[in-house]
Amino acid sequence: MTHDEFYPRFIRGRLHEALEDSPVVLIQGPRQCGKTTLAQTACESHTYYSFDDDVIREGAIADPMGFIANLPERVVLDEVQRVPSLFTSLKLEVDRNRIPGRFVLTGSTNVMALPKIQDSLAGRLETVRLHPLAQCEMHAHGAGRCDFISSLFEEGFTTRKTERLGKDLAHCIASGGYPAALARPAGRRRSNWYANYLEAQSRRDVGDLARISDPDALPRLLSLAAAHTARLFNVSSLAAPFQLSRPTIGQYLALLERVFLLERLPPWHRNLEKRLVKTPKLHIGDTGLACALTGANASSLTADRALLGQFLETFVFQELRRQATWNDGPVDFFHYRDKDQVEVDIVLERGRRVAGVEVKAGATVSASDFRGLRRLREASGDAFASGVVLYDGETAVGFGDGLFAVPVRLLWEGL
Repeated sequence: MTHDEFYPRFIRGRLHEALEDSPVVLIQGPRQCGKTTLAQTACESHTYYSFDDDVIREGAIADPMGFIANLPERVVLDEVQRVPSLFTSLKLEVDRNRIPGRFVLTGSTNVMALPKIQDSLAGRLETVRLHPLAQCEMHAHGAGRCDFISSLFEEGFTTRKTERLGKDLAHCIASGGYPAALARPAGRRRSNWYANYLEAQSRRDVGDLARISDPDALPRLLSLAAAHTARLFNVSSLAAPFQLSRPTIGQYLALLERVFLLERLPPWHRNLEKRLVKTPKLHIGDTGLACALTGANASSLTADRALLGQFLETFVFQELRRQATWNDGPVDFFHYRDKDQVEVDIVLERGRRVAGVEVKAGATVSASDFRGLRRLREASGDAFASGVVLYDGETAVGFGDGLFAVPVRLLWEGL
């Protein structure tokens, strides 16, 4: 049994639905987030093959048609991004025999970003996005209780008391959500895991995507991006320390996004066209990874309130992203920033409805902390569902007209 089998994965229900509906199901997310374990435990009747095995990979590359034709009826093909030539053969086989749940693929890069693959499997493939562990998966809070997003859009928040996280909040941020990292003690041994992980990512998965003129620049660029997490995306600032052109750094950043280590959060605007010309925010994919890259730990986060606030914003964003994968209906994520530089850290959109989340590391909330959320409410009009200031306090309480202060621990402990 591997370490990540001890954790429930609340996306499992969504995966079973996909297996009943689609002949090809792709589980994609960063390497070591638990894709293989999820595929093997949810698909016990499937035969498992990994393209990290050199012999299997080379055979599939040499004869993709023959490889697919000779497979058992139901299979898991792990790390399928290592054999992109296989997708055309998959399409032909699926068109010949369209059994739901026949092929389960896992991918550590966003293979669906490639137009040829999108075209070849259009209407035949369903994607299940797996992230590192959410807090409620780590602490075994039931998926039904861990439904903060539904409270944002439907139910609102009742007045209640809880306990502050205090120093435990910094520990949550620094621990991150990778099962293999969590299996090690905090400190040097966990840092060693992250160092080896980043080396494998930059040398293997990114190397499979493109030829990199300066592979050593990738870990350094990711470290700089981690220091910029939760800030506006600025390629020039990220390119400044490197002897590489701005376009090259832009390409490297795009590759790091393709392997799910970075994410750009687009701006929200009621006018869809105006969203395209404004600046996105940059978020690293996991705060444990961010801490390892920047040398931060729970103690240094507690001592540096500015850094704690910055990393807490990414932590909350990633927790919401993880919960959204099992929420009813698709949820899109944005940030809000208007011409007066009034901001909301995270904007969620579900259908026509809009909700906002402002993140604060402190233990108190005042009416002034809702300035951005009030502006978002004005901008979204009747579509506005609610606005929340998440803070490290003790009381969930309403601030009038769909606005609430909510302790951050209730993000995953249930309401």
